Amino acid sequence: MSTGILPSPVTAGLTLPPGPGRAVTGLAVRQIRRGGLVVAVLITGMTALVSATYAQVMADPAAAGSLQALAGNPAIRTLFGAPIGLDTAGGFTVWRVGTFTAVLLGAWAILATTRITRGEEDTGRWDVLLAGRVPLRDAVLRHVTAVMIVPVGTGCLLAGVLIAAGTPPSGAVVHGAGTGLLGVVFVAVAALAAQVFPARSPATGTAVAVLGVTLLLRMIGDGVPALGWVRWLSPFGLTALSGPFVHNRGLPLVILAVAAAVITLAALAAAGRREIRGGLVAPATGRRPRLGLLGGVTVFAVRRVLRPLTGWAIGIGAYYLLIGLTAVSVTGFLADNPAMAGQAAAAGFDGLGAVAGFAAVLFAILAMPVGGFTAVRMGAFVAAETDRRLTLLTAQPISRARLLGAEIAVTMGAATVLTTIAGLATWSGVTTVGGDLGLGAALSGVWNTLPLVGLSLGAAVFATGWAPRWVSVIGAVPTTGGFLLLVVAESVAAPEGIRELSPFAHLAAVPLTGVDWPATAAMTGLAVILTVAGIAGYRRRDLRS
Repeated sequence: MSTGILPSPVTAGLTLPPGPGRAVTGLAVRQIRRGGLVVAVLITGMTALVSATYAQVMADPAAAGSLQALAGNPAIRTLFGAPIGLDTAGGFTVWRVGTFTAVLLGAWAILATTRITRGEEDTGRWDVLLAGRVPLRDAVLRHVTAVMIVPVGTGCLLAGVLIAAGTPPSGAVVHGAGTGLLGVVFVAVAALAAQVFPARSPATGTAVAVLGVTLLLRMIGDGVPALGWVRWLSPFGLTALSGPFVHNRGLPLVILAVAAAVITLAALAAAGRREIRGGLVAPATGRRPRLGLLGGVTVFAVRRVLRPLTGWAIGIGAYYLLIGLTAVSVTGFLADNPAMAGQAAAAGFDGLGAVAGFAAVLFAILAMPVGGFTAVRMGAFVAAETDRRLTLLTAQPISRARLLGAEIAVTMGAATVLTTIAGLATWSGVTTVGGDLGLGAALSGVWNTLPLVGLSLGAAVFATGWAPRWVSVIGAVPTTGGFLLLVVAESVAAPEGIRELSPFAHLAAVPLTGVDWPATAAMTGLAVILTVAGIAGYRRRDLRS
């Protein structure tokens, strides 16, 4: 055996390969670049749109007074945050879309972080990676850093968009920094949860629960002045306390940055203290076997959906209970401020002066989270195929059409449960405060969104058969994409033909009005066509392709 020294790659005329750390970073960036780009474009696009329409909104002198009156309504403060600086384009933009964009960025940060860290580790794809020269802690750091690039970049783009719209640079920088730091915090929270728990599902669920609780703290702090101090305990509250375009405080942003750094260091410390495919919390051992819902393909699909359905139901139910509790206060305010009600009608939200009209608007928005749920479930089905968990099952005498059909049926059933819970929660809240909304009206309002939800599911099934890598994106097009298209079309007074491309334009305001049965039949028919085409594509393509 020769002991001679191998020739140097340089002397041999070869190029040195990139270091293992750089390769890991590049892998992480490739895994999140598409979703990160979509989120950044959505957030900056909505911000640019709202800031551009500020002059149009304030053209009516009565609108300015109505906007200022919002600060005195606790229900509106609870739902949308304390309205400050509404006499400026920047302050108006932050109040109108700031909370929504922050929640969107935080949710994406959590899902992306757990997917490319704990999710990749659970499937065994990190086994080879960690068998090389990159230790677990370094791999976690590089993946987390890659995800953090997205909120940081989004914050920079937000500031640039607002400055380009003519808002004061100081306020634009504060808002951009606050939004970016909030996203970084939730990346760190998800990274820590991914080290504590030995599986992706509990890690994601815990991080999402943190997001929900901190958002609730912000809502409590804004709605109850005596409890305003709790906003200092929430990333959402800290971004609000920074007061973009009015106070421009730096201390809340410093606290956000320190919190992100501390949580990130805790995640890295936890990564250094655990085994691969393990967590600081050991999985339960020695428990009795749970054999329920294992008797067939359909009941097994039910078993797999129960845990995520519970989490989604708690979140949606809590939100719509809050909607019901504040409905009377909000509608009373709008009834006393016709200028504000007129602006809402001009934006496509008519009838907000009555509880039924207010409920109809919020019920229409319900199609977005429930449609997102169906897209996520189909994405989980594709992930199970990619991770080879379906390989043995598809080798059994079970047709692929039956396998996918069971998943579709169970997912649509779960979506129906979610909409029903939203209706029951809204009715309970309105009834508690003495409002006028019957149980039948509430249920008819939420069930009216099911054809649109089915359209989102159909799009996700179509992608499952023909473009499995794009399931989540394509599945979100009818609901999230359709809603954004409607808002943009209404805000810029686009031609009617463009507005009609959005499914929301054909969604009747139930229970304020009756069901639009032709539109319902058309959406249902299109959903069926997409579903059938998706099943056909799934039967024809290879597994994991």
